[in-house]
Amino acid sequence: MVGEELRAERPHSVRAAGCRCACEPGLGLSASAVPCHRRRGGEEAGLPALPPGRTVSACPVTVVQPETPHRALPASAGAAEGSRHGGGGSRHPPGSAGGAAQIAEAEGVVYIKIWIGSQVLCSCTGASQLNRDFSTSVNNIQINKTKPQWHNYFLCGLKGIQEHFGLNNPTGMNCLLDGTIPPSSGLSSSSALVCCAGLVTLRANGKTLSKVELAEICTKSERYIGTEGGGMDQSISFLAEEGTAKLIKFSPLRATDVRLPSGAAFVIANSCVEMNKAATSHYNIRVMECRLATKLLSKSKGLDWEKMLRLHDVQTKLGVSLEEMLTIVEEVLHPEPYSAEEICKCLGISLEELRSQILSQNTRDVSTFKLYQRAKHVYSEAARVLEFKKICSEAPANALQLLGELMNQSYISCREMYECSCPELDRLVDICLQFGAIGSRLTGAGWGGCTVSMVPTDKLNAFLKDVKKAYYQSDVQRLALEKNSLFATKPGRGALVFVEA
Repeated sequence: MVGEELRAERPHSVRAAGCRCACEPGLGLSASAVPCHRRRGGEEAGLPALPPGRTVSACPVTVVQPETPHRALPASAGAAEGSRHGGGGSRHPPGSAGGAAQIAEAEGVVYIKIWIGSQVLCSCTGASQLNRDFSTSVNNIQINKTKPQWHNYFLCGLKGIQEHFGLNNPTGMNCLLDGTIPPSSGLSSSSALVCCAGLVTLRANGKTLSKVELAEICTKSERYIGTEGGGMDQSISFLAEEGTAKLIKFSPLRATDVRLPSGAAFVIANSCVEMNKAATSHYNIRVMECRLATKLLSKSKGLDWEKMLRLHDVQTKLGVSLEEMLTIVEEVLHPEPYSAEEICKCLGISLEELRSQILSQNTRDVSTFKLYQRAKHVYSEAARVLEFKKICSEAPANALQLLGELMNQSYISCREMYECSCPELDRLVDICLQFGAIGSRLTGAGWGGCTVSMVPTDKLNAFLKDVKKAYYQSDVQRLALEKNSLFATKPGRGALVFVEA
C-alpha cells in the first residue's frame, strides 16, 4: 500500500496527502493523531503479561479518562478514545468480576472487562439492527464474509492472535464498544477494531509481541473478513508517534519519522456517502487488477510471474526506479480494458486457472480489467509519497504549496486512473479548494467516505465555517452528521497499554 495517513485529534482516524492504494503494500507516509489527556503509567504493546486483577487500557490510539460510563468500570479504570462502526449513548458492559481492561478501535471507545472463561461477549452501545450484541465461544470462531458486521472485525483480531500462538483454550472476554464516527466513512475503523481486538487478546492471554509483529498479524487476520487489504492502517495503528508522520515500508515492515511543516492543519470532511469495502467487490477488484498487471509486467520482463503478487515486487526484481517502471507500464500495457480471455492468452493459462488460482472469490465473475490505469496510478502515487517526504525533509520556503500540489495530483489520479472517487467526493474536494485548502484529496478506500485537506492555520476557522455552510447545511441528512464529520487533526501516538500503578 502506498499512501499517507493522519490519525485524528478527536476520536477519529484518517489518512492524508498521498496515495492509499488498496492493493499495494509497498510503502506509504502515515501519522496517527488524537488528543492526550490525563495518563497513567503507560507501557507499549509487547510488555510482559499483565498481573491478575490489574486495570489495563489497551488501544490503537491514546488513553483518556472516561466521561461515560466510568461507573461500570473499576474506579481506577481509564477510557480510550478511538473508533467503532456506529455510536450512541453508553451503557454498562455485561458480565461481572475479574481483571478489567479498556481498548479502543479507530472510531470510538471500547470498555472491556476480562476474566478467565470460555466466551467472548461483545456489547455495542446504541445497538441497532447493524450493531447488536454478540457472543461466541473462543474455541469456535466463525467469521461471516457475506455479512461484514462490526463483531466480525473483532473476531478477526482475536482469531489472528489465537492462531499465531496456537491457543487451544484462550481467555474469554467481555467487551463494550462505543463510538462516534459515522460508519463506513473511510477512517480505518475496521482495521483499528481488528488491531484493538488483537491487542486485548494478546494481553488477556499473557502473551507478548513487538508492535511490528502485532501489526503484521492484524494485517493478515483482517483478510478473514474477505478484504484483500494491505497493511497501512494496521501499521500506523501500532507504530504512530506523537508529532510526526511516518514513512512506512514493507517487506520487512519499518517506519521512519517525517516531520510535517508548520503553518497548516489537515482537515477531515465526510462526504456522508457510506462505503463498506468488505460488503462490495470494488475494493477487491482493484487489488486483483493490480495483481494481474503485476503478472503481465513480470512475464514481459522474463520474471517468474506466477510468484509475483505486487507491483512493488516487479520494481524490486528489476532494480529500477519508479519513473522507469512508469515507462515500462507504457510499453507493456495498453489503456483499453483487458478481457479475462486476453489475460489468459497473455499468461498462457486457462480461464478456470485464472479464476481459481489468481482471482479472489468475489472477483471471479468480473469480465474486464483496467491494468494500465491501475499500475500507472500505483507507481505514480509511490513517487508522490517519496517526493512528499523529500519536501518535508528539505523544508523549502514554498513547502506547503508543493505538498498541496502533490495532494491535488493524487486526487486526480485516484479519480481518473484508480477510479475510486464518487460525485459527492468530487464536489467536496472542489468546495475545500474553493474555500482555501492548499491541497485536497479523498482518503480511505474511496467510493465514499472522507476527504483530507491541507489548510493554512490562519484560515482554519473560516475554512471550517465555509465548508459547513456549502456542503452540510445544504442537505438535511448531511447536517445531521456534521458534528462528527468535519474536524482538524494533528499527529498523535498509536497503540498503548496503560497499567495501573
